[in-house]
Amino acid sequence: MNEVTLAQTIARFAAQTRYEDLPHEVVASVRQRVLDTLGICIAAQSLDSSRAVIDYVAEQGGAPQARAIGVPHRVPAALAAFGNGVLAHSLDYDDTHLPSVLHPSASIVPSVLAAAERAGADGRTAVTAIAVGLEVCVRIGMAGYDREAGNSVFFEHGQHATSICGALGGAVAVGVILGQNEEQLTSSLGVAASMAAGIIEANRTGGNVKRLHCGWAAHSAVTAADLVSRGITGPPTVLEGRFGFFQAFLRGEFDPAAIVEGLGTEWEVPRIFFKPYPANHFTHAAIDAATGLRRRGVDHREVRRLTLGAPAPVIRTIGEPIEGKRRPTTGYQAQFSGPYAVAVGLLGGGGGLGVALDDYTDALAVDPTRREIMDKVSVVADDECTKIFPSQFPAVLTAELVDGSEVTERVLVNRGGPENPLSDDEVALKFRDNAGRHLPETVVARIAAHSLALDELSDVGIVLSSLDDAADSANTSAAQEGQL
Repeated sequence: MNEVTLAQTIARFAAQTRYEDLPHEVVASVRQRVLDTLGICIAAQSLDSSRAVIDYVAEQGGAPQARAIGVPHRVPAALAAFGNGVLAHSLDYDDTHLPSVLHPSASIVPSVLAAAERAGADGRTAVTAIAVGLEVCVRIGMAGYDREAGNSVFFEHGQHATSICGALGGAVAVGVILGQNEEQLTSSLGVAASMAAGIIEANRTGGNVKRLHCGWAAHSAVTAADLVSRGITGPPTVLEGRFGFFQAFLRGEFDPAAIVEGLGTEWEVPRIFFKPYPANHFTHAAIDAATGLRRRGVDHREVRRLTLGAPAPVIRTIGEPIEGKRRPTTGYQAQFSGPYAVAVGLLGGGGGLGVALDDYTDALAVDPTRREIMDKVSVVADDECTKIFPSQFPAVLTAELVDGSEVTERVLVNRGGPENPLSDDEVALKFRDNAGRHLPETVVARIAAHSLALDELSDVGIVLSSLDDAADSANTSAAQEGQL
């Protein structure tokens, strides 16, 4: 076989990319994504599902290699990646890339931090690995985007592109940490493809299994690369082969150009959208549209009917079945509800960025006022929004008032993306709001400083070492209280 395969092209890119090759905006973006991801992980500890995963990781035993947030001792790197990956995706607050429509950092950052801590890798190596992993992840996702249909083929097949592509991108990133050569990186991609998984039915009808997906992708990434370093091999034609990844997942419907064109010179990493709100990204423009109506003087008590126009492909996620979307019973279900997004925007959120975690609680999901608003909301396909999707996740919200008048608010560009970015201060504010829920201010500040100077660190393990100090402080306080 003389022709260079897609996996080999990716491996060459990963093996040849050096920190010095990274554009400044890519390095800056990686630093921010580490900060953002860690803040989400720390905030997610309070969820019941997080406690279950933290307990699971803590009980497994094994070599003390890396820190898993919430676990009082170090655990094997693959388990640390699993635990942190679950936390990173559990609040639906993690970043999004378009048009691949996936959340890359929640898999890539945990897998790299775990592998880097175990290896004692420096910050420049970690930044390079994360940049490469994010790029590979989103480009494989882009290859599965059908431009004519205007949607991800992964989603059309019920597959969670985030975890599936995250396992592949993460394996390449961990391979960079391990110093793998092109042949080994090709195999890491090939082995991870047999571990990639994720089904998104829970988005529609309930269950919190989706929270595990990025953790499993990160676990698969570390495991695949580790096995390759021990001699396991994968097929070089793993992506485009007759029985390869794209045939197995997408029935052969993919765009190879999305992977190879501009690889290493035209970076997608800075184009990944930060999430300003802790909810499914399809609902964000609805929040902003409802906020816009409120700022224009629309009082929810004077509204007779609300029509939320959205891209046709997202209706199944945020508007179907409409009875369920109008009646979420948990904060988690509310995160995937278009009607709830309208309600929270009309009532006004309580966070520094407008809407925050405290706006998505189990109690508020069943709040009578919110349910009264949700009962008025219909979610329909809007032609203008459908044409824009998935370059953006737009929304058009029309309120019919009791006096017979109508007010319409259009939000065609998402907040947090390249066209309407969050500022450095806003990203830092989001981190402080999230991390401050569980950590003292001094520890929050230290983690932020280390994350934003990641490429200057001699040992990446320093980033999470502050968690040990916080745990020691908490244990001391608990012991002192017990003596009183």
